[in-house]
Amino acid sequence: MDHDQHRVAAPLQLLHLLWLLPNSWAIHDAPTPVRPNDLQNHTFLHTVYCQDGSPSLGLSEAYDEDQLFSYDFAQNTRVPRLPEFADWAKDQRDVPNISLDAEICKQLIQQIGPRLEGQIPVARGFPVAEVFALKPLEYGQPNTLVCFVTNLFPPSLSVSWQHHSVSVEGAGPTFVSATDGLGFQAFSYLNVTPEPSDLYSCIVTHEIDSYTAIAFWVPQNALPSDLLENVLCAVAFGLGVLGIIVGTVLLIYFRKPCSAD
Repeated sequence: MDHDQHRVAAPLQLLHLLWLLPNSWAIHDAPTPVRPNDLQNHTFLHTVYCQDGSPSLGLSEAYDEDQLFSYDFAQNTRVPRLPEFADWAKDQRDVPNISLDAEICKQLIQQIGPRLEGQIPVARGFPVAEVFALKPLEYGQPNTLVCFVTNLFPPSLSVSWQHHSVSVEGAGPTFVSATDGLGFQAFSYLNVTPEPSDLYSCIVTHEIDSYTAIAFWVPQNALPSDLLENVLCAVAFGLGVLGIIVGTVLLIYFRKPCSAD
């Protein structure tokens, strides 16, 4: 009898902690005056997730679905998605709260997950990938390719890059962030120096079901190079000088007095 009571009490204690979780993050600010003609809705998502797959534990923070930070639980530090966010990542005042969230999430997986296995439908999302350049394309100039993955659930994936079907090393870490619809999206970055003949591919594998999505990138609509710009400027200058000469000759010719009969 005591054993059965203990089995029931453990999940109830976890659910009680889960109920306390939003309250631990509640911030009571003074009401801000609202001007009817200047309303804007923004969303800040602080999402802790855990799963049986890899990564087993994660955290993402996003503003209007634009990810700001992920979290390194081994170092207890935020990891900025872009260098511009590095100063904000240094704030560690909420590290105890994050550790509490992570512990609750892991206990839910370990104790409640097995009891509900087979009783709740398992959600799956087939990832969709696309690749684009971070900066305007210019041949011979350093740039960064971004592999953007959407429709991701659960957030268990691996991302690799290829150049002309040959594996490329040196890609940055893959950043996973939550979206409003309780789904996830991911970003992977690769530094490149584009050339006209390039063909890059981003290969996304959903590890839970081995589904693979591939997105390709080829250079398009490149900005003119410095050499081409100089040639065009020289041609334009030459045409301008030629136009001045021709215009001067025609002006002199038509200003000649007509000869008398």
